[in-house]
Amino acid sequence: MIGTYIRNARERQGMLLRELAAELNIDTAMLSKMERGVRPFRKEDLKKLSSVLNEEIETLRTQWLADKVLRATENEKLQSKALELALSKCKNRN
Repeated sequence: MIGTYIRNARERQGMLLRELAAELNIDTAMLSKMERGVRPFRKEDLKKLSSVLNEEIETLRTQWLADKVLRATENEKLQSKALELALSKCKNRN
């Protein structure tokens, strides 16, 4: 989820994978895995990504958190029901 978003933002900026990897001080292969969803993005990278890619930090945090939730519930048979329940609990708190 966030990987695709980051890749699209990077490509809109005309930035090469290796250029963004250098900005984040990570290996190009690692960034490639992150964009493909094989490895997660680190929360501490979001601020730098926001600045470099000219993206709203709130949007990146939302993408990152949604990705984290989906990873945590991956392969669970009741994933949809659990996420619906969690969402309803969140709405009740707000």
